[in-house]
Amino acid sequence: MTTATPTDGFIDDAELARRTIRFSDLVPAENAFIDCRNPGSERKLNYAIIGSGVSETDQYVNLDVPHGFQLGGASMPSGVVNSMHLHFTAEVFIVAAGNYAFRWGRDGIDGEYVGGPGDVISVPTWIFRGFTNVGEEDNFIFTILGGDRTGGLIWSPSVLREAAAHGLHLTVANKLIDTVAGDVLPADVELVAPASDDHIARLHAYSAEDIRRRVATDADREFRDDALLCSAIAGGRARLALLIGYGLSEHRDHEPRVHNPHGFSVAALRADPGEGVLRHRHGDTQVLIAQRGDWEVTVNDEHPSTVRLGARDTLSVPPGAWRSIRNVGQEADAELIVITGADGRTRIEWAPDVVEQARAADLGLDANGYVAPWSLIRRSVG
Repeated sequence: MTTATPTDGFIDDAELARRTIRFSDLVPAENAFIDCRNPGSERKLNYAIIGSGVSETDQYVNLDVPHGFQLGGASMPSGVVNSMHLHFTAEVFIVAAGNYAFRWGRDGIDGEYVGGPGDVISVPTWIFRGFTNVGEEDNFIFTILGGDRTGGLIWSPSVLREAAAHGLHLTVANKLIDTVAGDVLPADVELVAPASDDHIARLHAYSAEDIRRRVATDADREFRDDALLCSAIAGGRARLALLIGYGLSEHRDHEPRVHNPHGFSVAALRADPGEGVLRHRHGDTQVLIAQRGDWEVTVNDEHPSTVRLGARDTLSVPPGAWRSIRNVGQEADAELIVITGADGRTRIEWAPDVVEQARAADLGLDANGYVAPWSLIRRSVG
């Protein structure tokens, strides 16, 4: 686990290595949550990739650097259930492999959605949710949580009662006490009490149609090939789909599938072999997840360093760092998930040579930061 943070946007080789999180680097925890002994919910594996998330134990964290959001993961044997709970901040699921049945509402009675590889699912705050692996053994979900402080969870009352019968109790400080393992239940420590029926009855109900509008499947992705200033330049012809929030897009008509604030944006980036996004930087945190294919990310202006990402690998790029992205594999539909730490638009600063090449192709950015014909706007922006 590292808490190192680079300065002035420069990333040395050691820092780049620390911020590169291979899928094989992930360390699972089998007892991260209070339901770990409840029948049907045991044998879950939880991962804290960036930040500790809502873990109720001292779990290993791959990168403990504040981003304004946190990244975790989960996997479980077929048929195993992640119990019903609610979050105060945003929760987004990215299905990397396998098939999952997501349920919501008290006891999961309001609806269900079965998600598959590539699905990005935004679950509203303050509703109970849970999920079950309904596919094969190869399964993995990335989870994005809003905020550096999440406030923990509220569990369905039945989950807490069942866990207590198995010797597990949760304090109001979000720490598990395991009496089966020998922990003593102190008399002066306040435990989390189950939510009342009145509180639960006042929670908002969401229909299947409501949740479906918050899902971005492969077919739901609406890619633009003109979303970025570099889109008309060889090597920079990436395609961008906005899944949650406006993020990096520089096209004035580009709208995301999900609009409401999350504390971060999520986009899907695709590029043909050899193409990607040319050298740029911005002031927001950013995490790149290789969903499909092989990608190469080069950082820094002077003394560039390069890292290669394969399927399910993750890279954290700090604010202010120069970076470029390229599909170095052979898949035309290779996909990179881009998580950027801002609710609003992220304003990109392009490298001078990219700006010059774009202007040669009659493209520039207007005063609002959107792509427009350079021949038309050149006198208005200087």
